[in-house]
Amino acid sequence: MSRQLQGELDSALKAVVDDMQRAVDELAQVLEAERTALGAGDSEALNQAGTRKQALMFQLEQLDAERLQLSRESPATATRLEQDWAQVVQSLRDSQRLNQRNGDEVNQRLRQVRKALSILTGHAGESGLYGRAGELHVNLRSRALAEA
Repeated sequence: MSRQLQGELDSALKAVVDDMQRAVDELAQVLEAERTALGAGDSEALNQAGTRKQALMFQLEQLDAERLQLSRESPATATRLEQDWAQVVQSLRDSQRLNQRNGDEVNQRLRQVRKALSILTGHAGESGLYGRAGELHVNLRSRALAEA
């Protein structure tokens, strides 16, 4: 392989890893915005954050596929970039924790809403069951089991 081509591969791999770091940094910002939207109950901001988060995840998947291909073509450069890659991986772990925190908050609110609904409907403790076709069956009325 010519030096020029090798240099271009090396530059491309470095650029991809740098792009991944920028995307992960933006992902962390979006996750913080998502948390703020959750706290404020701002559904529009929450939708925007969700849309952006999904786009960034798609971008990261594409960049990672490119990184893997370039790493196979230029293993020496991949070795030199191990520290940069380790930083991307750590940032991804941090983002995963942020995302889990947001998911936990959503689940907590969902439990609160379900509890409030069960109190309002007078059916505390009842839950839905899934039928054979996957449809949700919720028993919203009590039935007499026996008459005295």
